Amino acid sequence: MTGAEVLDVAREGVITFLKVASPLMLIALAVGVVISLVQALTQIQEQTLVYVPKIIVVGLALILLLPFMGDALAAYMDQIAARIAAGV
Repeated sequence: MTGAEVLDVAREGVITFLKVASPLMLIALAVGVVISLVQALTQIQEQTLVYVPKIIVVGLALILLLPFMGDALAAYMDQIAARIAAGV
């Protein structure tokens, strides 16, 4: 396996990671910003208030996005298995 092929595999791995992780991270970021805005507007300074809604929303998003995430990971695994089978 040449250096270029290793870089291709690594690049595809990073792209797959971003496809899988970024939707959940963006949703968690949006929920955190909304909760922080509500806290700032109402002057409620409870630190644990952020965690419960974020956990619930990220859990629901995970359930909804799991098929997409599984497809992305399966496609990457197929590419890796094809490279292994080809002996490259």
